[in-house]
Amino acid sequence: MPPVIDPNNLYSEIQAGKLSPAVSGALPRVYVPNRQSNDVTVIDPATLKVVDRFPVGINPQHVVPSWDLKTLWVANNAEHRSEGSLTPINPTTGKPGKNIPVDDPYNMYFTPDGHSAVIVDEALKRLDFRDPQTMKLQSSLEVPGCAGINHADFSRDGRFAIFTCEFQGKLAKIDFVERKVVGYITLSKGGMPQDVRISPDGKIFFVADMKVDGVFLIDGDKFTEVGFIKTGAGTHGLYPSRDGSKLYVANRGINKVFGPPRGKGSVSVIDFATHKIVATWPIPRGGSPDMGNVSANGKVLWLSGRFDNVVYAIDTTTGKMKSIPVGKEPHGLTVWPQPGRYSLGHTGNLR
Repeated sequence: MPPVIDPNNLYSEIQAGKLSPAVSGALPRVYVPNRQSNDVTVIDPATLKVVDRFPVGINPQHVVPSWDLKTLWVANNAEHRSEGSLTPINPTTGKPGKNIPVDDPYNMYFTPDGHSAVIVDEALKRLDFRDPQTMKLQSSLEVPGCAGINHADFSRDGRFAIFTCEFQGKLAKIDFVERKVVGYITLSKGGMPQDVRISPDGKIFFVADMKVDGVFLIDGDKFTEVGFIKTGAGTHGLYPSRDGSKLYVANRGINKVFGPPRGKGSVSVIDFATHKIVATWPIPRGGSPDMGNVSANGKVLWLSGRFDNVVYAIDTTTGKMKSIPVGKEPHGLTVWPQPGRYSLGHTGNLR
């Protein structure tokens, strides 16, 4: 694994201006996977205009930067495992390549050393380790106690990761050195955990929970629950600011899983040092902010409006936002390029 530069701030290398030579020539774009229309909308962030749209596989869920930052992968998990695929996008042209068949790729991560792509087979309760270039299968790890395995983040030293088990209200700890399941914990409020992000100092994992409307705090080493922060209805996506001082929390609001809306969509801003909410930005007309990331300069938070068929561009200073119409049911968009040395996956978990 590349060395940790600042042990007090794991996000020190994703600060504005720290673009890797590997992303030289990449078009500044926002890539939006539209789950129900089976395509990707491409937005020019400078003009906020849609500049392209192309078909991919069935049920595209997330656009994931590769470990070496040279490819963007669209994870198409389909309805049946035999129809799942990955669509590569060339960031210098913004154009897709040929789909690669892969079992049930709901999400995608990379081992911290870059040796393997980690395909999160949500429906199969399994992690598939694949060659990060060819996607040839290397090995598989069953995670039988984790129904709805989908999001994760890695420890400071890269030895383990914590995954959410959405449909069981649990978390799974995976040893990435021995490639084995360490154990599970059940969240105290019996929730529906979603995204995961580690604190800058590497001590606490923040876990968004859509059912209990807040963020759990988990001691990663001890693998115990140590706190909870109430944020907003349908807490879903987590994104650190470029300087590593704040955590942007997307509260999706409308939650079709549970029937009628339980509240309006919003974004909560948590101070990493104090664990306090320092700002709340309501989404106009309720909205449904889901997944996304922060612009390279840190000035704009980009989020998909999952059930409103739009993308939100949110000013990270004022909270003011603009909406851009896209395809049907946009999900895990990525902003590219982003600062950082390497990608651990998802919509741009860079370090």
